[in-house]
Amino acid sequence: MEAPVNNTLQLFKNLVGTKFQLYNSLFTALPFHKVEKTGVFLSLFLIHCEEGYGKEKSPQEILTSFFEQYTNATEQQQIDMLFRFVQYAERQVVLFDALEDAAFRHIHDMNGTGSLSHLESEVMAEQKQDQLAAKLQDFSVRLVLTAHPTQFYPGNVLSIINDLSRALINDNTAQVDSYLKQLGKTPFFKKEKPTPYDEAISLVWFLENTFYTAAGKIVSRLKSHFPAAINGNNPVIRMGFWPGGDRDGNPFVNADITLRVADALRGGIIKCYYLDVRRLKRRLTFKGIENELAALEQQLYSNLFIPGHKTNLSRQDILDTLYRVRIILIEDNNALFLGLLDDLITRVELFGLFFATLDVRQDSSVHGPLLAKIAAGSELLPDNYADLGDEEKISALLKVKKAADPAIVEEGLQQDTLATIKAIKTIQTANGEFGCHRYIISHTTSALDVMEVYGLFLLSGWKNEDLSVDIVPLFETIEDLRHAGEVMRSLYANEEYRKHLRQRYNKQTIMLGFSDGTKDGGYLMANWCIYKAKEELSAISKEYDINVVFFDGRGGPPARGGGKTHQFYASMGRNIANKEIQLTIQGQTISSNFGTVDSAQFNIEQLVHAGIANELFSSREKTLTDEQEALLQELADAGFDSFSELKVHPDFLDYLNYASPLRYYAETNIGSRPSKRNGAGKLNLNDLRAVPYVGAWSQIKQNVPGFYGVGYGLEKMEKDGKWEQLQDLYKNSLFFRTLLDNCEMAMKKCYFPLTAAYKNHPQFGEIWTIIHDEFQRTRTYLLKLTGHSDLMSHYPTDQLSIQMRERIVLPLLTIQQYALTRIREMNEAGNGDGLKEIFEKLVVRCSFGIINAGRNSA
Repeated sequence: MEAPVNNTLQLFKNLVGTKFQLYNSLFTALPFHKVEKTGVFLSLFLIHCEEGYGKEKSPQEILTSFFEQYTNATEQQQIDMLFRFVQYAERQVVLFDALEDAAFRHIHDMNGTGSLSHLESEVMAEQKQDQLAAKLQDFSVRLVLTAHPTQFYPGNVLSIINDLSRALINDNTAQVDSYLKQLGKTPFFKKEKPTPYDEAISLVWFLENTFYTAAGKIVSRLKSHFPAAINGNNPVIRMGFWPGGDRDGNPFVNADITLRVADALRGGIIKCYYLDVRRLKRRLTFKGIENELAALEQQLYSNLFIPGHKTNLSRQDILDTLYRVRIILIEDNNALFLGLLDDLITRVELFGLFFATLDVRQDSSVHGPLLAKIAAGSELLPDNYADLGDEEKISALLKVKKAADPAIVEEGLQQDTLATIKAIKTIQTANGEFGCHRYIISHTTSALDVMEVYGLFLLSGWKNEDLSVDIVPLFETIEDLRHAGEVMRSLYANEEYRKHLRQRYNKQTIMLGFSDGTKDGGYLMANWCIYKAKEELSAISKEYDINVVFFDGRGGPPARGGGKTHQFYASMGRNIANKEIQLTIQGQTISSNFGTVDSAQFNIEQLVHAGIANELFSSREKTLTDEQEALLQELADAGFDSFSELKVHPDFLDYLNYASPLRYYAETNIGSRPSKRNGAGKLNLNDLRAVPYVGAWSQIKQNVPGFYGVGYGLEKMEKDGKWEQLQDLYKNSLFFRTLLDNCEMAMKKCYFPLTAAYKNHPQFGEIWTIIHDEFQRTRTYLLKLTGHSDLMSHYPTDQLSIQMRERIVLPLLTIQQYALTRIREMNEAGNGDGLKEIFEKLVVRCSFGIINAGRNSA
């Protein structure tokens, strides 16, 4: 095993490390003011930072001594140089991203473990073709692109990265030089916040340019190798979409936006089909086929560009034409170019006219007051609806037989909630049922939360027997996860709701989120509670003969459920339902894991393989034995106690707000959603959204949500005499190993020398020391348990990538901390002479490169 690892590492060094040094020299030709001097000074500054932190100097001391040693500049000239450093370094990050994208196929084994090739060889070797066919009748992977604002690259920069990668693959130095110069003139930041529609359009780019091709390739390959296994009515891969539909805490998402985004998705997929049909016409120039394709091309064109033609085309219309062409091609033309035609048929089966399912999400707290308003203004619900108990409310909702008049509701959010339910029907008419068929309820705490949404659909004119919408409860906090089982049992016991589920293919989707769970209970407890909730919900659903599907709200970083996601699915036993794999793909993870066709294909295949192989080849009846579960429960409890103690420390959030750029997140203009749920209220953990919370920790290189409590838990287990049991668990449980692997990833991106000066701060010295001590404790015990020499040493290529990225942004981290210090000094002195705004801008500008370099750090 060592040889391939070493070979991969050497390939990475050659294709990424060495080329980065070579192409980095081209930056001196960028169209920046004094760019040659900037490159030289930035190199000197990087070395100065490394040496300074080695001598325990603060960012302020490092910058002061750098200016004294290397320049004789005025303060304004120094500030100008810092902005040039930022401009230069953030484009170095782009170059590194592009080099990694270009090298992806070489440093990842596209046909190795977890690939379709690997699956095919396993199936053939074990003679499991029939079992595969049975599995694929109802198995799929659904990747849901979310609007969470962790993508700092504007769309035009993403396009340049894509082009730059292709030029790097071909070693076309002239093109690379041109694209780097283009980057030099292209802004990396947005002057205005994007609208939800802007966010949607930026993600449609990925659907059109990577997922359309990658997903089509995967399913086409499965079809070609196992033609009898694929069910045309159950695509193996589905795409989901949240921008424009996720209104939880985002006042800028409304019904009109939802309809516009659905139109954009429909237009995006029709455009893909239109271009493919035009390509097909160049090859299929045969009698009887030309006219069919020309007519289809015109239909697609009309749907794209001519008003009023939106509803005269369906998925089946396109497929019928392609099926007719297929018969002529086989019978009269020797099946010439049949593969090209079949590829398009596969994509139409996958994406229909919806491209990606637009999910609607709203907080549970919105629905009760709306129903009370309807009750007060009509006879459809009891006048005293708001005062009834849960069971009485549910009983009243199930008696609804008529639609409510929307005019009785005057408040904006309530009006929009009704308009959104109406919009779902409009979208289904134009895009097909899969265009919009899920309503997700954040902060679900009871069966009533689900039944209130069910009742709102009835009050909006939907009939019980025709309700083509899945209502999806979302459980996220530790408390909600612990009570999820009793909530679902109560729902399953309701005969009317059971009837609805039978109409929905006897399937209940349940979303389980990581973000609030990690904020609430820390890394270990959040992961453990989600596992236990899945185990309980699987058993309860089986008891009621209901197929449960888990939809995982996994963010980019390990602290929000990201990291090596496919390994979690591969580790599950039969005690966890695995009919489908559904997960959110957020922020940078979209561009870093799915930004090219190669990376998208590789990572989707890993998930497909995990879901299928686990069913076909695993003998695990349970993910963990009873003894292993008891051990992990103890570990999670200890981690929870440790994190809970930190969370209630009086300086916990104040320190984060003081030391990090948390307060400036809203000014980065990367997302439409506010950074807090209660914008006017005092900063508290409940209202603070997970993205700025996790992202702020990552920008001070302390990543508390990804490791805190792990070391304390491991130490306690050792003191309790259970170390050998832990070693056995690590050796035999992929679930536990993945949990710790992701923890190591979060820790590898920590750098405590950056903030070491705070250990002497009169207010925050204690909290800094507590966090640092837990980091050291966790590192010590992880290395002792794993037997590794360093964090992530068993993933040497990933380890080197992180090290190189962190080195690129060390100057930006230092500049950001320096700017924050200067701002605090001016606030304390009560003056700034106009400099405060400049340093605030510098803080925000540094965030772009820092977050982009982390790839999954927020």
